[in-house]
Amino acid sequence: MLILSNSGTKKAIVGILFVTIIAIGAMLGWILTQPVGGAGEPVMFTIKPGTPTKNIAEELKKQNLIKNALAFRIAAKLQGVENSLQAGEYAFSPDMSLRKMLVMMSQGQTAYQQFTIPEGYTVDQIASLLAEKQLVNPDKFKALAKDFAPFPYMKATPGTQYSVEGFIFPDTYRVPKGISEEELLAMMVNQFDAKLTPELRQRAAELGLSIREVIIMASLVEKEAKLNEERPIIAGVFANRLKQGMPLQSCATIQYILGYPKPELTIQDTQITSPYNTYQIPGLPPGPIANPGNASIKAVLYPANTDYLYFVADKQGKHHFSKSYEEHLITINQVQI
Repeated sequence: MLILSNSGTKKAIVGILFVTIIAIGAMLGWILTQPVGGAGEPVMFTIKPGTPTKNIAEELKKQNLIKNALAFRIAAKLQGVENSLQAGEYAFSPDMSLRKMLVMMSQGQTAYQQFTIPEGYTVDQIASLLAEKQLVNPDKFKALAKDFAPFPYMKATPGTQYSVEGFIFPDTYRVPKGISEEELLAMMVNQFDAKLTPELRQRAAELGLSIREVIIMASLVEKEAKLNEERPIIAGVFANRLKQGMPLQSCATIQYILGYPKPELTIQDTQITSPYNTYQIPGLPPGPIANPGNASIKAVLYPANTDYLYFVADKQGKHHFSKSYEEHLITINQVQI
């Protein structure tokens, strides 16, 4: 019979524990690196906000995306991501490892990315926004935007900077990662065309306006109006000025030429040579100066019935309207002091 001393017993126990730890570590390492399933197409898996890791593991097992829910939970704990699995929709390939799945969920590497184009954004601003989200190369996006015109009303006139300006519908979009610049542009202008309902097109025809003219005017309204209730009134002012052959004198067109929103324009600014300068050239500019939302488009199609010919904004952004130039000068002195 082999009799071990106390020290020998301790050494044996330590040795057994060491071997056990190594074996468990090897097993977990194997579990983390092995594919979760067999061959096949990626499977979409959704995590709702606030879902506990236990529930995520059980649902993954239920959908045959993992082999063992407990192993998933232990792996998440050992990886330090047990409490940081993010909500979203994920595309898990059957040949993906458990470690890769945990990385994707902890870093929010969802199958789709969501972004919102605000009303009134220009193509340059949209390119910057999409570049920040790592969806486009901004230079490539803007180069494509110059001549991209899948619909007849987008055909640019001479002097237009971007053919898509005005025809990217401000909305929230959900796109797959890896989408190309051209696919993105097509998606957004298709959304615009879909939002331009038959009723809106019919109304434009009733007013004797082309789709392009409506959107050019709507872009001016979008950039000038700060309050929703003012949009139809501003649209009415522009319509009145066009009927009387007066230059529109929209500060927003000068800011578009400058490329940034200058708070106060100078006389020199309004003398810049450009087809977009509505202080110098009567009529509409050659193209939209921003991408208007539905409210501004409807304001142009259903303008307020008014005799106003002038407006000026006070320091809070509220506009004050006048019927004559003399009244307009008085109003300027009252609201801009």
